[in-house]
Amino acid sequence: MKPAGPKTVIQAIAEHPWSSLRDFAVLSAIMIFAVLMAQHYDIFGFIESLAYPSREISPAEAVMLGGIGAACVWTFISRRLREAGSDAAGADILASEMHALRVLAMQDPLTSLPNRRVLLDALDMATKLPPMEGRSHAVFLLDLNGFKGVNDRYGHAVGDEVLKAVVARFRHAARRNDVFARLGGDEFAVLSRDVDEIDARAIGDRFIGALGHSVRAGGATHAIGVAIGAALFPEDGDTVEKIMRHADVAMYRAKSNEGSSLVFFRSVAAEGGIVRKATA
Repeated sequence: MKPAGPKTVIQAIAEHPWSSLRDFAVLSAIMIFAVLMAQHYDIFGFIESLAYPSREISPAEAVMLGGIGAACVWTFISRRLREAGSDAAGADILASEMHALRVLAMQDPLTSLPNRRVLLDALDMATKLPPMEGRSHAVFLLDLNGFKGVNDRYGHAVGDEVLKAVVARFRHAARRNDVFARLGGDEFAVLSRDVDEIDARAIGDRFIGALGHSVRAGGATHAIGVAIGAALFPEDGDTVEKIMRHADVAMYRAKSNEGSSLVFFRSVAAEGGIVRKATA
């Protein structure tokens, strides 16, 4: 949202007509009351002036009346501008809060990666924009090996450090235009558009290579691996649900292998499929 610019007095009055009318009435009453009191108590010799109808207002009288009028006008204008400033400040605060909410709705708070919602929206868009001829859109689901042991032994604070270190490595493995998201826990996803099977395998291998050496966190080194399941659009499914489900099946097959592993759904389907394991 573009910040609101400075407002004129006219704009402020237009936006607050009732309070402007109320203030005008009050200030007018104050000015009239002041004039009447001045006349009643003969502050400037008003009684003597009754005998001389043609007498001009004295400088002192003019100063007093001008001062009262200026004070009323200044009070009126300052209140309008203060209201306008409050409105602008409120609009800025609202815009800032809305931006923060949008960020929270689309970003993982720990790693600052896009979240599941962003990944699914991007995949949905990809299914509506078919890949170039001879190419596919690839979805990779990544699940870390050995991470649960870190949490159990060293606690969640160290586990968070490990996750951040892993994400930093994975960022370098992902291509510039890939959508790299955290789905939750130690599970991530990558959407790579317009790739062939060789490209897709190379991308998966880069993620495996990123964890080729231990991660240091909490004063200790941690051996972390990754199980990767990959599914291609449109070959392995023509909807978001099918692609995600098939990548998930391939990922669980990869977890059954020893060490880090990359498995494509096509190879699982060729074997007759597998039953998803209840636990990682």
